[in-house]
Amino acid sequence: MQAVAKAAAGTERITSLHYRVTGTVPQWGRLRADASMDTAPLTMGMKLNAGRYGGEQMEIRFVDGAVYIHGDALRTEMLKGASWFTAEQAAWGRDSFDNNSYGLLPRQLEGNPVVQSTMLTASKDVRRIRTETVDGARTTHYRGTVTSEGIRAARGAATDKAARERQIDSLGQFSAMRLEGTLTMDLWVGDDNRTKQFRMRSDTYTSRGGTADEPLEIIDGEPLDMTVTFLDSDEPVTVEAPPSDATADLAELGLGLD
Repeated sequence: MQAVAKAAAGTERITSLHYRVTGTVPQWGRLRADASMDTAPLTMGMKLNAGRYGGEQMEIRFVDGAVYIHGDALRTEMLKGASWFTAEQAAWGRDSFDNNSYGLLPRQLEGNPVVQSTMLTASKDVRRIRTETVDGARTTHYRGTVTSEGIRAARGAATDKAARERQIDSLGQFSAMRLEGTLTMDLWVGDDNRTKQFRMRSDTYTSRGGTADEPLEIIDGEPLDMTVTFLDSDEPVTVEAPPSDATADLAELGLGLD
């Protein structure tokens, strides 16, 4: 637990990150993403291949409260000749109430991976697995389970402000991913006491209804199995809005997103 907490303290000081995501995500199937983010201001750029996009690569950027999307699967005639479309207000990397990707991203990819990587600090059964090499770096592999109740308990037991805020952020990310019951988490920590990789596995839930004609119903979802690898941290990251003459505004096009 001390090693995991030390890794969380080191990792949460990351100001920029280049990372890779692979795995299976509910309602999206197999996916692979390569992304870069910066915390000041909070921006993110991602290239994503997923079953939902028919295997085509989509590029998604969050800049200055707007989301931009580009990809071969977009029908250019609907975009009136533009190669990107944009929508506001959009937000990424926050808690379950503030995120808004207009359905362009799975819920699990709407969260900040730095925050997600610290969830194991709320586990009561962390154990050391072995020493392993991840992306060319020597790491120590840890594994444990996490629940929302465990995160709340860790928040209440926190003795300092930083640890308490970490658990508050973790609870928001846990809720955003709609995890059902227990999350099994693997964490690979490098010799520099920073996270190199983490894996999350859990059943999920979804909902339907919630209208005047159909009451809200919580139903079982599909399993989550997602691995995030930190490739570079605290290196310069630039995520820019596409040129305005290549961008179409979603509101002006009269289109909707799920």
